[in-house]
Amino acid sequence: MTNDHSLRTYDSMLGLLSSEDNPTPLVRLNHVVPHQHTIFLAKLEWYNPFGAIKDRVAANLIDDAQQRNALAPGQQLVEATSGNTGLGLAMIGNARGYPLQTPLSQAIPLEKRTVLRFFGADVVELDDSLCPAPGAPEGAIARARDTAKSNPDFVHLDQYVNEANPGAHYRTTGPEIWKQTGGKVTHLVAGLGTCGTITGTGRFLKERQSDIQVLGVCPEEGHDIPGVRSQRQLQQTQLYRPDAYDAEVEIGNRAAYDLCWRLNREECIIAGPSSGMALAGAIKLVPDEAGLLAVVIFPDNIFKYASSVLRHFPQLVPTSGPGSNQGESSAPSHAETLLAQLMENLKNPYDSVRVKDLNDELSQSPPPLLLDIRSAEMFAELHIPGSLNIPELELSARATELPQDRDAPIVTLCNIGKFSKRASLLLKSQGYRHVRTAKGGLNEWVRKGFAVTSLPTGPPGE
Repeated sequence: MTNDHSLRTYDSMLGLLSSEDNPTPLVRLNHVVPHQHTIFLAKLEWYNPFGAIKDRVAANLIDDAQQRNALAPGQQLVEATSGNTGLGLAMIGNARGYPLQTPLSQAIPLEKRTVLRFFGADVVELDDSLCPAPGAPEGAIARARDTAKSNPDFVHLDQYVNEANPGAHYRTTGPEIWKQTGGKVTHLVAGLGTCGTITGTGRFLKERQSDIQVLGVCPEEGHDIPGVRSQRQLQQTQLYRPDAYDAEVEIGNRAAYDLCWRLNREECIIAGPSSGMALAGAIKLVPDEAGLLAVVIFPDNIFKYASSVLRHFPQLVPTSGPGSNQGESSAPSHAETLLAQLMENLKNPYDSVRVKDLNDELSQSPPPLLLDIRSAEMFAELHIPGSLNIPELELSARATELPQDRDAPIVTLCNIGKFSKRASLLLKSQGYRHVRTAKGGLNEWVRKGFAVTSLPTGPPGE
């Protein structure tokens, strides 16, 4: 049997890999976009053979390594992943004889970690949910690189650096969109993760028509949208090339998940949360004008994200029977759901402060107390001058070090602004009435170029 796209008959599953002759579908959005004139088309990437856009990348990474003689029979692949690249590499590796080891964060949805193991991958789970200090390598990426350096049996394809990542989209995704739209596409909108999709697809389309707008969408800091990266996290990928994009926008958890909900219920499109995020960004960035045609990349479907969905839609959590909060389940408890809602609510402008405004406030008299809740080791390595360090778990035991005046202004700080929200809630429960969190945390402070210092190390001087 030979591969025949018209009959949908194939020699193997690898024959289903997407190409200009076998594109993933484009579907018009008819209900969830407010525009009256602009046409929005969703590119449904779960029609790739193993369920996500990353199948394109996985195939091209392996093809490229084989062509460069960088991957020999009997070697193993090692790759850090948020799930979908690993799923593609695991299955294509199964077909071609390359086992996969994948270090990943325990924050990756349980569904993905389970299926990776089911596909045969050696999953190395890391306590990597805490973000690294500014400039430090991400734990899973560092583990993959170290494994390949120390063991010649492993080959690290490195999707965050490898030009074969955007090359996959230059070869397939871009040509598909150009052909499917008859060259009428005016806007490409994609979420920012490794940035292979937007960089490779955008480059192809701009070579065909230079005024096509290439638009990137990223999540807010401390987000809960798997597979995409905030502005701070984008510093971990060398494929993020903002000069090649025409605009970017940041989207919050609530907007992404609400639009994901609507896509499933109103458009009958089984899109995942990163698709909701990409479309929310498209609605913000693309004007409503006759003749405009926007293609929005929908990376994968909703079925891998049940545990994520339950955190944002507690009304879906079963109240009895299997999977309920009374039994053993991966579903969040009622207390966990309430905590997540409280932390989400703290993103309002009254309970948080931008680092630029915080920098101005710290120069005033009197300044707010800046409470750094990171570990003593992190604080010693880098901190904001004048800040007080009390690690989060020690806040109750060291309450006497906090102001006695419950009206005293306090700003809590961590690396990214996520865990400082919990500290803020604790202080509010203790009666402090003017507590805010620093948006983006120390990472954002450093990114803006504001002053930092460190504690002296080594033996004291004479």
